[in-house]
Amino acid sequence: MRFWLRCRGCGREFEPEKLPMCPECFEPLEVAYDLDAIELDRERLASRPKTIWRYRELLPIRDHGNVVGMRVGYSPLVKCENLGRELGLKELYVKNEARNPTYSFKDRPAEVAVSKAREFGDEVVACASTGNLGASLAAYAAIAKMKCYIIAPYDIEREKLAQIASYGARIIGIEGTFDDARRLALMASEVLNWNVVNFTIRPYYAEGSKTMIYEVAEQLGWELPDHVIIPVASGSLYCMTHKGIEELKALGLVGEKRVKLSGAQAKGCGPIAEAFEEGRDEIEPVKKPNTIAKSIAIGDPYDGKYVLKRARESGGYVYGISDEEIREAIRLLAKTEGIFTEPAGGVVIGMLKRLVEEGKLDGDERVVCYVTGNGLKTMGLMTPYVHESLVKIRPTIEELKATLG
Repeated sequence: MRFWLRCRGCGREFEPEKLPMCPECFEPLEVAYDLDAIELDRERLASRPKTIWRYRELLPIRDHGNVVGMRVGYSPLVKCENLGRELGLKELYVKNEARNPTYSFKDRPAEVAVSKAREFGDEVVACASTGNLGASLAAYAAIAKMKCYIIAPYDIEREKLAQIASYGARIIGIEGTFDDARRLALMASEVLNWNVVNFTIRPYYAEGSKTMIYEVAEQLGWELPDHVIIPVASGSLYCMTHKGIEELKALGLVGEKRVKLSGAQAKGCGPIAEAFEEGRDEIEPVKKPNTIAKSIAIGDPYDGKYVLKRARESGGYVYGISDEEIREAIRLLAKTEGIFTEPAGGVVIGMLKRLVEEGKLDGDERVVCYVTGNGLKTMGLMTPYVHESLVKIRPTIEELKATLG
């Protein structure tokens, strides 16, 4: 297999080593593949196990003996007929990433990252996290028998911290934001020689995320959707969705088609959305995020300007969704389709609803929404609604009848 690193900004190319960003212009690096040399067709893929490694030619691992796996991938693409009918959309789908081993899409980049760390001969992995990546990395590090350190804001959801701790990782809770955690993680990578996967080997780590759009195309009979709505934190998942689409086209697995890519942020931490809505090219970081969607509360998004660029090129949008809209969207998806999502998914469904209300979605468009995490990870946010459903009675038929009215 032949792959290398290419700068997204200046286009310079580098050998596939540990290189987090371009040493010339400091822009993000991506993994580039010799696509002309890859022989991959639909029939060959159909015979492979339904994990992200069915697309192994498009993932940056040289020796597949280094793969650390828990059968991540091929999550359900759910046709949402009830929600679609309510919103006036004929063909609406949810890519339900809550069904992955640690219940979020972060299993995809984490599995690739730990496999790559093993290939590099590392014994320690770490990350800055808002919760989901921490859980995924901790799980895969446990399988690989690597030491694992998670640097995270101290006030993230206790459910996520409990999950991370269960896998045996050491949690470093900091007084500050994700961006503070990221700065500390960068220092740890340099001073302690930790492999901080979302920095030290970020180009390889990010590649796992693009397998979502590979699967979407395959699950739609090797056709691309018209519109994809993606939760945006750092912007990596959004950019990798674009990259995955272009690779599928280059390999001839799908036809040429422009796919609208829309990004959903939380209004309390939506620097990309603010720039988009105000028509700015420059992104102003949010110093103090204030939103219930903690998993996407990144004030200084690494790939932010590329999200802006791709959204405008594709005809998509980037909006900020309020906490009230997020909660309503979580309930709407649960009540119509039986899918319980965390706030990152609520942001996406909230954006879907907004686009419909503003007339920016055609009822005939094939729309795919990324629901990236399980609602059980953030149970505390929804407990106030228990009081609307819960009644307390004595176990008699008379009281039951009285309660039912």
